[in-house]
Amino acid sequence: MASISQSVEEIVSSIDGAMCSALVDSSSGMMLGQAGFGVDLEIAAAGNTEVVRAKLKTMRALGLNDVIEDMLITLGKHYHIIRPLLKHEGLFLYVVLDKQKSNLALARRKIADVEAALSV
Repeated sequence: MASISQSVEEIVSSIDGAMCSALVDSSSGMMLGQAGFGVDLEIAAAGNTEVVRAKLKTMRALGLNDVIEDMLITLGKHYHIIRPLLKHEGLFLYVVLDKQKSNLALARRKIADVEAALSV
């Protein structure tokens, strides 16, 4: 099992093109851990908390009985991945990747692996 700081550091150090990562509490928008650079993670954590809440509210309104594996926001230069933790409801991993340097499929796989090993 890996700690929060080990997990967010592992994402940045082991994924090609990873710029930064954070573990966020979606009830408060506060970061529990962060690593990397390139994005103001405090603002991103708070803003992406709203994204997670909105998607969960929409799923409930639609009567969808399912879980979010991850959400992908594609920008011109970056991929932003939001991955709610299945084992720790109310928490999500947030990762920013440089689009030119990363492999999205491998990054998503690695983030899932880090989630599985994370101990909160």
